Amino acid sequence: MTETQFTPKTYEGEREITWCPGCGDYGIIAAIRQALAQLQIPPHRAFFVSGIGCGSKLPDYLKVNGYLGLHGRTLPIAQGVKIANHDLKVIITTGDGDSFGIGMGHFMHAMRRNTNVTMIIEDNKVYALTKGQYSPLSPKGWVSSTTPDGALEVEVNPVLLAITGGATFVARTFSGDPKHMTQIFAQAIQHKGFAFVDVLQICVVYNHVNTTEWYRPRLYKLDGDASYNPRDYQAALQKAREWGDRIPIGVFYVEERPTYEEQIPALARGPLVQHAYEGYSKQTWDEFRATMM
Repeated sequence: MTETQFTPKTYEGEREITWCPGCGDYGIIAAIRQALAQLQIPPHRAFFVSGIGCGSKLPDYLKVNGYLGLHGRTLPIAQGVKIANHDLKVIITTGDGDSFGIGMGHFMHAMRRNTNVTMIIEDNKVYALTKGQYSPLSPKGWVSSTTPDGALEVEVNPVLLAITGGATFVARTFSGDPKHMTQIFAQAIQHKGFAFVDVLQICVVYNHVNTTEWYRPRLYKLDGDASYNPRDYQAALQKAREWGDRIPIGVFYVEERPTYEEQIPALARGPLVQHAYEGYSKQTWDEFRATMM
């Protein structure tokens, strides 16, 4: 019997994609399909969680398990899914506003727990779905529909925050480089622990500063530097602070640490969804469940 071979087409959904022409999300979803096929992950073993935003529509356009949650609440849902069935590959696709605005608190705790999930940030530095307001990742001085005099706050550095917050895999890539995105996504999904990937993404409608033409001459790849060691914490912090004329992409930091799921005694016998009823009849469980509906 020949084994099933999954291709990027395996993961294509049936719904019409409604992103703006030229949006960086097209490159991101293509690279995700490529990474899933490269890793030969069966569609029923992949679980995508998203929140609210342009990129958060992504699970609608994939043939995998998907859940669209509330704004900023992707991580509690993803962690719950992983605990219930830690055999699944749980991948979060969410925007910079969704993650670092209302979702910031969840982000910090998921990292320190080292939950075994992959978090992909679609970082276009603007609230695009709601017509161009500045986000936590917009630079200070950003002029938008709600800040005509420029944003007052200093922007969040997501890579630096991920390294200092406890993520055990931290990387950055660019929506205009599908090959690099595929490579980084595959590494992140394979990593055992909380994997964070910041995708520098263009928004052709509301961000006319951080364009493809702006990024290309500035970006350079860390894997092109033979002296760089992603297991060097201090070196990772230094690279994470680089922004301006030169912007690094690639894997910034990697470490091994026990995952949250490995430390839960109830999961030692396997995923909760595979546990048999113990001590109670099925009728008792059905009656209990009925009271919760």
